Amino acid sequence: MSYHGAVTVGGTPDVRELAHLVITKVAVGSMNNNSYLLRCRATGEQLLIDAAAEAPVLLETVGENLATVVTTHQHHDHWFALAEVVAATGATTAAGRIDAPGIGVATDVLLDDGDTLRVGEVALTVRHVVGHTPGAIVLVYDDPQGHSHVFTGDCLFPGGVGNTEGDPERFRSLLHDVETKVFAPLADETWVYPGHGGDTTLGAERPQLDEWRARGW
Repeated sequence: MSYHGAVTVGGTPDVRELAHLVITKVAVGSMNNNSYLLRCRATGEQLLIDAAAEAPVLLETVGENLATVVTTHQHHDHWFALAEVVAATGATTAAGRIDAPGIGVATDVLLDDGDTLRVGEVALTVRHVVGHTPGAIVLVYDDPQGHSHVFTGDCLFPGGVGNTEGDPERFRSLLHDVETKVFAPLADETWVYPGHGGDTTLGAERPQLDEWRARGW
């Protein structure tokens, strides 16, 4: 069955099989957060994006060989299960340098814009995106045998950028960074994996950028 990215809390995770990477998406918690488990096919090493909630569910999804847990930003609903997952697996923690102090578990690896984060033989590029929080990051995987994949946390969703709480400057910053660091360098086929809800592609969202700018959210 092909990957669709439509998962529900308490439901079955969805799995995407790429040439070098396996992506498992699972929904957890009262805020319907998405957590993503990335597994390098060559080495079996795994990386978890956002240990959001329901540690037992995440640990069952992980199984073994969890090397790293990346937290996309400092909001509590994206790291509620982090301490328990790290205690059970010994995984290294990583987060954006600016948001790391706001995460309730110590961050081992501080990430900056343009850094490379690896899971086995697979490289992910870090992009610092300001607006939803001061130090949010998105992760880009450029599949050498296909299109790109971007894990956007709460910075980009189907239909708009993340919540900036009605602050015009925060909104302008977030839209600018999403446009210049995600839309500009990546093709329409790029698949978007957000922090809540269903997936999308850059091609589906690109025609709406001017509308988002005009409405201010």
